[in-house]
Amino acid sequence: MEKKLIAVVGTNASGKSSLGVELALRLGGEIVSADSRQVYRGLDLGSGKITQEEMRGVAHHLLDVCEPNRFFSMAEFQRLAYAAIDDILTRGRQPLLVGGTGLYVDCVTEGYRLSEIPPDLAYRNELEKLDTPALYRLLLEKMPDAQVDSPNNRNRVMRLLERIAAGDMERPAPQPRYSVLKLGVTWDRQTLDARIAQRLTLRLKAGMVDEVCALLAQGVPPAFLDKLGLEYRFLTRYLLGEYPSEEAMEEALLHAIRRFARRQMTWFRRDHSILWLDMTAQPLEQALRAAQAFLDPPAS
Repeated sequence: MEKKLIAVVGTNASGKSSLGVELALRLGGEIVSADSRQVYRGLDLGSGKITQEEMRGVAHHLLDVCEPNRFFSMAEFQRLAYAAIDDILTRGRQPLLVGGTGLYVDCVTEGYRLSEIPPDLAYRNELEKLDTPALYRLLLEKMPDAQVDSPNNRNRVMRLLERIAAGDMERPAPQPRYSVLKLGVTWDRQTLDARIAQRLTLRLKAGMVDEVCALLAQGVPPAFLDKLGLEYRFLTRYLLGEYPSEEAMEEALLHAIRRFARRQMTWFRRDHSILWLDMTAQPLEQALRAAQAFLDPPAS
């Protein structure tokens, strides 16, 4: 029997998590998170991790599967995602892959064949001495056609440099495991910018600064938090005194999140198989119609 997977993708603050829950409730589904920061325990408000209340009883997988300050590779994510999806299917449930980390989504939906060579920690320590722009310049020197979701994706850039050093740059053809329906969630720029601002304000009021304080107090190194980008980078630098006030940090962070959301859209827009939902015109009904046609196509 054909294995069918529904993916819900989109930018920060687009509403993909809540749409994923609504679909899961109606389709008898469970959600596999595709977010490179939500895999870490204790990274909740800063990563926008869905709460137990927001889950509404829908099972979520690949949240809180890794301790902070441990390297978590895309190959590890793919292995765990495959296991979770296959388990959901075996139990007669419908898997939904929901998230905004483009490479995590693609490695599952496209069936990337990824290297299992473990990270070279000694070489990685040398790379850690370089800032992210310098790492990206080094990558382009070694591999001019390198493809990453963003030049600011520090871990991805370092991983590619490690693979180059190990002579492991063969790119075997993908082997998709599933038939996939991809649903896209986004808004016009003005609306999305407003949603991002509102979401950031709510998370700061909920204690996002305290969350990062607690992580630092637990011994999570500032360098690790900085590598996570966006909220954790800016909050850590604020707590270390690099911003004159919380307001200045919040303004800089807001601009950074908006820029990142635009990069996310650039990544997803290149995939012409994504069905983009009109978020102003009953998107749940649109998604359900597409899902039902995908899961139970009419007999030919």
